[in-house]
Amino acid sequence: MTCAKLLLPWFTLILTAGPRPLTLDDMHKFKDAADPRCSPDGKWIAYTLASVDPAADKRDTDIWMVSYDGKENIRVTTSPESETSPRWSPDGRYLAFLSGRPGTGKNKGTQIWLLDRRGGEAQQITDTKARISGLEWAPDSKRVAVLVRDEEEEIQKLSDKDREKPRPIVIDRYSFKRDGAGYLSGMKRTRIQLLDVASKKMELLTTADFDEGGPVWSPDGTRIAFTSNHAADWDKIPTSDVFVVDAKPGATPKKLTVFPGSDTSPVWSPDGKWIAYLQGSEHGLGEYNMTKLAVIGADGGVAKILTASLDRGVSRPDFTADGKALRFLVADDMSVYLAQVPVAGGAVERLTAGQRVIGAWDQAAACTAALVSSDNSPGDLYVLDGGSLRKLTGHNDALLAELTLPVTEEVKFKSKDGNEAHGLLTKPLGYEAGKKYPLLLRIHGGPNAQDQHAFQLERQMFAASGYAVLNVNYRGSSGRGQQYTVSIAKDWGNKEVLDLLAGVDHVVASGVADPEKLGVGGWSYGGILTDYLVATTTRFKAATSGAGVAFPLAFYGHDQYIRQYDNEIGPPWKTGIEPWVKISYPFLHADRIKTPTLFLCGDKDFNVPLLGSEQMYQALRNVGVDTQLIIYPGENHGIAKPSFQRDRMQRYLDWYKKYLN
Repeated sequence: MTCAKLLLPWFTLILTAGPRPLTLDDMHKFKDAADPRCSPDGKWIAYTLASVDPAADKRDTDIWMVSYDGKENIRVTTSPESETSPRWSPDGRYLAFLSGRPGTGKNKGTQIWLLDRRGGEAQQITDTKARISGLEWAPDSKRVAVLVRDEEEEIQKLSDKDREKPRPIVIDRYSFKRDGAGYLSGMKRTRIQLLDVASKKMELLTTADFDEGGPVWSPDGTRIAFTSNHAADWDKIPTSDVFVVDAKPGATPKKLTVFPGSDTSPVWSPDGKWIAYLQGSEHGLGEYNMTKLAVIGADGGVAKILTASLDRGVSRPDFTADGKALRFLVADDMSVYLAQVPVAGGAVERLTAGQRVIGAWDQAAACTAALVSSDNSPGDLYVLDGGSLRKLTGHNDALLAELTLPVTEEVKFKSKDGNEAHGLLTKPLGYEAGKKYPLLLRIHGGPNAQDQHAFQLERQMFAASGYAVLNVNYRGSSGRGQQYTVSIAKDWGNKEVLDLLAGVDHVVASGVADPEKLGVGGWSYGGILTDYLVATTTRFKAATSGAGVAFPLAFYGHDQYIRQYDNEIGPPWKTGIEPWVKISYPFLHADRIKTPTLFLCGDKDFNVPLLGSEQMYQALRNVGVDTQLIIYPGENHGIAKPSFQRDRMQRYLDWYKKYLN
């Protein structure tokens, strides 16, 4: 017994009673709330709650609703198939949702279901072979705008048995693949159809052959605003504009915006005179997009930017009930808060405070509901009540009560070239001042994203395992303004590396990190930057590179970023080979790498395909550096199967333990 006990990791011996450290067995016990929707009378908030069924090795999402006072919390759906996108009918009578549960129709796949609040089972109201991805109620509660992915005519005519047979994939598009969707063969589009609830009949809104999204009804129900790309070479130019169309099948839409970039997320003012929307960056900087809040007349005119002086990305806009202001979310330096600005223009007012992240929000009547997360608290539903946030749900409270969680603090430091970077340092569980700990630099993807004050299971797991964890918002990250984000354009693996290494230097100098026990890793652009780092320095003793690429030239035409390559780097026959060689140094100079590196990827990843991990694995095998390649079958860019998620975390822990402990 004594010998066996001595073999246990030191961090399992910290606490002998009471709260305990997080373990791998806890990984899939957490439940994820999302998509809050206030009822028209403001008395209830519907939302989704996702949980993992380990035995079935799948994730299931159900719909719940909680009363505004928080006294009642009711599970609305219970089927083993997921239900998503809860939407109240404006008259408050129905709650519609999407689900692929078995139904009464002849077609499988996601359909719209209707739950009568007066009681009874949910009723299926669509029966289509095409894929439904969204729905929006008309103000009269009699119609629904439905986002439907077209299927090619010849496929629609096939029987279900024949449809399942493999067929040749015919490619005729410039941008021909997308992670999760696979090959974009033929001319399939996502378009808006109008559903009559009583007759269950669906009709195509517009006849134009373009992708459409974001449909929203005018307050009087006569028109629909939506977004679409009607550029002559729409498949090559990544842009979108706001359109308005009469809510009649076959109507001709009117284009409202002319910005040479992406205009998205339209919303109507209560009087129907204005449309607010998000204006993105020009299409040449699409991967560094920072959205601004704009407003334009519903019949056209000159757009007005309301957040030009904010220099922060905004999202999820909506008008206040009186139509005098707009509310929206702001991503600001490791936090996300709710704000508002007058429609007439003026200062942006912050409505929520603190080191937390508002993940989603909705409003109706006197209800303003939000999904709120912090460093040590997964997302729960809150309402904005008297200027402060009041908690409604606590689906993870019982589990959290069992656990002792680490401390996360903000850090700021200067890079070699003078840039000030910010990040988060999570200290290991049981941290003792003056003691040095192994440090893991974990790098977020994107790059247009940020590490923030939200519950992050990976960070928690590593800290519970005895590591200090550093997350750095390197240049290219969001939350620090447009210039900070676009500063890495055409220059990958340079400024980001300076910022990341400066963060490590800072934590080492503070006395927290042992300079002889440094690890690094990340997924997607985090995996890409891991490759850049191990090719730049030998100070890291272990690395994990997930879904990365170190030879971008080999990805031209292979992944889904063809438009970024064209607009940012340029085709090699136009720009020459030099820009591509510059950003491919990890693969072209793999002989510089001495860090044992674990590579991981899904074999169906069309975002950053397996090729990138295979190449680096093969290169390190060639130069004699310890390495391993883990391939998750059937997985896209985001590893979805719960058992694979656990396997990945276990492999991270084992790899770091092998070289750092």
